[in-house]
Amino acid sequence: MQIVIAGAGSVGRSIARELISHGHEVTLVDRSTEAMRIASVPQADWQLADACDIDALERAGAETCDVIVAATGDDKANLVISLLAKTEYGVPRTVARVNNPKSEWLFDETWGVDVAVSTPRFMTALVEEAVSVGSLVSIFHFHQSGASMHELTLPEDSPVIGELVTDIELPPHTVLAAILRDYRPITPDRDERFERGDELIFLTAREGESSLKELPLIFT
Repeated sequence: MQIVIAGAGSVGRSIARELISHGHEVTLVDRSTEAMRIASVPQADWQLADACDIDALERAGAETCDVIVAATGDDKANLVISLLAKTEYGVPRTVARVNNPKSEWLFDETWGVDVAVSTPRFMTALVEEAVSVGSLVSIFHFHQSGASMHELTLPEDSPVIGELVTDIELPPHTVLAAILRDYRPITPDRDERFERGDELIFLTAREGESSLKELPLIFT
């Protein structure tokens, strides 16, 4: 997956490192020479440019990338970057960082924002979720208990579509916590059936981490 990250500060670099470790190609764009800490993420492509500029986005690969992450410390810039990405280049997915909670209401499809988030760890998960239908995406780890949260989107040809939730046997120490369907959370009760495009949210205890690889085999 090709990802452009606008903003090479601590947040942008953190997201870039994690995405690269997962096998993605990353381009970091920042207008500040002080942000050009290439040695901190040597595997990334670095560009000194203002991502609010159309030409800069084009040079960074906006026409062909899968996701653009607007991760600067300026909410106005993040909105402009997201809008340009959607309107000028039709980027499939935009993930924007929200710095000021009072500005969060602006971060919606009107400004080209698919997902607005303030936590870098969640940003990484949401970037990967963009093109990960059928793949398991790690969302969050609970440090005290060692439990973890994961997401998997059912593909069109999933063998469980139409099946009752209760008929599917999950790996040990893993539970289906929720189903997201048409932007609504659904409780996976005994009468619920899986549908195409369902986003499944799993919780896994520390003891179940080793068996997580079984989930994609069950649902895809």
